[in-house]
Amino acid sequence: MSHIALLLVSSKSRLNIEDSAAASLCRLLICSLLRYKIESEEVEELNQLVAPVERFFSEQVDSAKIDREAKIPPETLNGLKELGLFGVMIPEEYGGLGLSNTMYARLAEITSLDGSIAVTLAAHQAIGLKGILIAGNEAQKQKYLPKLASGEHIAAFCLTEPGSGSDAASIQTRATLSEDGKHYLINGSKIWISNGDMADIMTVFARTEVVVDGVKKDKISAFIVERAFGGITSGKPEDKLGIRGSNTCEVSFDNVPVPVENVIGEVGGGFKVAMNILNSGRFSMGSSSAGMIKKLIELTSEYAASRKQFNKSLAEFGMIQEKFALMAINAFVMESMAYLTAGMMDRPGLPDCSLEAAMVKVFSSEGGWICVSEALQVLGGLGYTKNYPYERYVRDCRILPIFEGTNEILRMYIALTGMQYAGKVLTGKVNMVGKNLRNSLGGSVDLGLTGPDGVVHPSLAESAKKMEQNVSLFGSTVQSLLYRYGKTIVDEQLVLKRVADVLINPLHLHRPQESRPRGEKRAQSAWKLYHYRPGYKTACRVNIAAKSRGTASMVTPTKAVGLPPITPGINVHLESISLVFIVRAVSHCPHQIGTHISSSTSTPCQTDPYSSLTKCYLN
Repeated sequence: MSHIALLLVSSKSRLNIEDSAAASLCRLLICSLLRYKIESEEVEELNQLVAPVERFFSEQVDSAKIDREAKIPPETLNGLKELGLFGVMIPEEYGGLGLSNTMYARLAEITSLDGSIAVTLAAHQAIGLKGILIAGNEAQKQKYLPKLASGEHIAAFCLTEPGSGSDAASIQTRATLSEDGKHYLINGSKIWISNGDMADIMTVFARTEVVVDGVKKDKISAFIVERAFGGITSGKPEDKLGIRGSNTCEVSFDNVPVPVENVIGEVGGGFKVAMNILNSGRFSMGSSSAGMIKKLIELTSEYAASRKQFNKSLAEFGMIQEKFALMAINAFVMESMAYLTAGMMDRPGLPDCSLEAAMVKVFSSEGGWICVSEALQVLGGLGYTKNYPYERYVRDCRILPIFEGTNEILRMYIALTGMQYAGKVLTGKVNMVGKNLRNSLGGSVDLGLTGPDGVVHPSLAESAKKMEQNVSLFGSTVQSLLYRYGKTIVDEQLVLKRVADVLINPLHLHRPQESRPRGEKRAQSAWKLYHYRPGYKTACRVNIAAKSRGTASMVTPTKAVGLPPITPGINVHLESISLVFIVRAVSHCPHQIGTHISSSTSTPCQTDPYSSLTKCYLN
């Protein structure tokens, strides 16, 4: 946790604060409402690529066999290589497809239909070769990327060790410079390495001795290591609960000679390289999880429509409909968050999106787990037997909150990254913010989401205003937290967890308003959602109409199901319900945090009328 703490605590006794915590949230909210589009030629190119990939997965991938034998057949791997899926994000000049992050996210929806294949591909390009791509020099790219793009060489990412999991800064693998200064000798062991037994090229992190201001220090460096260098042994593949076809094993290094030219970036700069690799790759988990859940919705809804109990199909029961609604909402939010973040990453000149990518990973991994659990409840005994594919979804999905950074660590990162800026800008900004903001206790809050120049569609104005009000409350809550805990906030994990959850929820708000101007009628053609009155946990029922087949909705199952229409309640567009869903989440969480603070300190959350967005408004 030491590197996380450094985000928050300065060398002084007080916090080093340049901006406000909720300013980050406000910027995120505004950015979430921007439109990130891909060009028409990109769409055409993507469609040409998607069709054969979908055919390959439906006709040539035997997921049951892969799971049973715990191995991806060579012919399947060769098919993936022929489709170019090992070089999706490698630029064309190095032999890859050169797809954008948005297009990569779309492909991830398809490859996620088999968890083992998805992990194998992601371990190769999302993290395995990513260091060369983002931090390697031109000579390294020219030498390694072409064969990695074709799949002739497979890549792996070697960071985790027996004594260091989430605490990546504590690794013990060491790289010692030779006497002639021409190569490093690497010694150590890495565990849980995806593609570990099949990788030809590995990004390996090891401690090196560097001199800083005349003082020798141990710092982490990143290396490109070829199996052909010798001295590398792979252990027996792990017998895993899920993603069984992916190769996971221990990799040991015994005096492996690595040329000094194979250092990625600077000597001693490996920790930053590792974090950049992991941060940039997490966003695709949103579209991957959504793709998996949409397939599960299709399979489960077919069963629900045909299974008869008490002279009715399961699809006619309200609680079963509610489960489909929950799965649909989660899939919608997952892909919305993923495509928003991918679009932000594709735009030049914007800040890094590591925070948003972490949010996508946390929400999608946990949302996916909820969905597979609900699907199995609908399926009953069929979902619990290995004779059917449903239980495999449960096993494959369970790894998601664990790898690429545990959700617990990522929540700490999300909360503390926002809080590192909180608390200092109150003085001197009151006048500026006062022009845009009224007292949060007695008046209204205006972030510019609504009104003549607002970025939210008028039909969502009421929900947007609720969001603005709760952003204000969140700002005062964050300030109260810092007043009470100061720099010891890094140790208050339960409080930080709640802060992170509030920050995660608004990330997909761009999509509800984005689809309105295009005239999309998802709810009328596919989904009807019923929600209860404000103040209660969102509960929805869903109607998957037979006419939904072929609509533009990204969450519509590929086969019509024929669930009956819902007569009671309010039918709400999918765009509206997703915004209301998030508004409620944001309104609930700050209240919880505020209660926690006010019960243990004499400083109420809203003591200062300007504590909400004076320290939170756009900088």
